[in-house]
Parts: sequence; structure tokens; C-alpha cells
Amino acid sequence: MIDSFPKVYPILDAGTIPQAKRAEFLQRLGAELAEAGVTLLEYRNKSGSDTELLADAAILRAALPGPNIKLILDDRVDLVERAGFDGVHVDAGDAAPAEARRLLGPDRIVGTFGGSETLVHGILNEPADYLSIGPTFPTATKQTTKAPIGVAGVRKLCELAGPNVVLVAVGGVTLATAPDILAAGANVIGVSAAIFRAKDPAGEFRRWLAALG
Repeated sequence: MIDSFPKVYPILDAGTIPQAKRAEFLQRLGAELAEAGVTLLEYRNKSGSDTELLADAAILRAALPGPNIKLILDDRVDLVERAGFDGVHVDAGDAAPAEARRLLGPDRIVGTFGGSETLVHGILNEPADYLSIGPTFPTATKQTTKAPIGVAGVRKLCELAGPNVVLVAVGGVTLATAPDILAAGANVIGVSAAIFRAKDPAGEFRRWLAALG
């Protein structure tokens, strides 16, 4: 569970983490992100072993301590407890939102995919804290066969969902396009490449935070 969502939250994909001096890199990155004001972060590792995932998670949790900083684990609802994370994001092929909620209980965050061209059938009845929508624009950090929906697609999905649903626009959003996405009705923007492929990710996050509030 989360009281309020920030306008932007980083999605750290394991593909942007170097293998050399991995632990030191994550310790430094986590500390810098915490200092920059990150309050919600998702860690995504599609191909690593459980050992690697849990090792990364332990470092991130120590560097980004709760309760004021929430950490979400992508896909792996089975590892949320062991990682000490605050919730999970599940997509098609992962655990269903209802199953994630049953396993994690009412106090942890559950997010799921809400739709691209239109809302996923029945998604508004799922026990999820937020729905991700997109890809908004072409993205290189997450494999998908879905076509980008653009600003118009975001606006359409926001209208279909109504005002009481937290919608997170993901996929290829840049600082230049972010204001239009928020103006179209998205509550939050999830950002991966634009932050973590920058030379100074924490500094880049500060730029987003200053621009979007």
C-alpha cells in the first residue's frame, strides 16, 4: 500500500547494471538516488538468477531504506518477502494481481499492466494499487510487441479508466515529452532508460523531479 504516488519513479533494469564491481555500483547508485529524493523505485531483472536478484535487492534495500522509500520487485511475487521489498509489479504471464494480493496481503503494493490500445478486460476490478499503460513511445529497455500508443493513447486510456485509478505511463518517455503525458491524464511516469542510461542517474532524476514536481 502507498499513500501517494510521485509524478515520476525510476525503473532500474538489470541490463543497465555493470557486472564489474556490481555491488559497489549499486551501493553508490542507491545512496545517490535516496539523497536525490526517490520515494518509489522498481527493480527489474528478467534473466538473472534468484541469487543475483536477491543480492541486488539486499543492496538496494540497505541503500534505499524504508518506510519512506518504497521498493517494487518486477514479476517475482515469490521473492518480495525475502528481498524485503514493499510490493510487486506483475504482467501477463506472471502471477495474477489477485494472487499477488493474496500472497502479499493488504499492506504491500501490487501493480499490474492495464492496457495499451484499450484497457485489459476486467482490469478495473483487480486488487491493484496502480495500472501501467503503454508503451507510450518506442522503448529499448523492455521487450514488447505492442505498438506505442502516444499521447492520444494515454488520453484514451485515462478516460476509460476514470478518475479513481492510478495510471502509470511507461515506455520511452523523456523529460521533453513527460509534461504532455501528464497533461493527457497519467498520474505517474515510470522511467528507465532516460534516467539510468544518463551519466549521472541521480542528477537526472533531480532534473525530472524539479520539472514535474
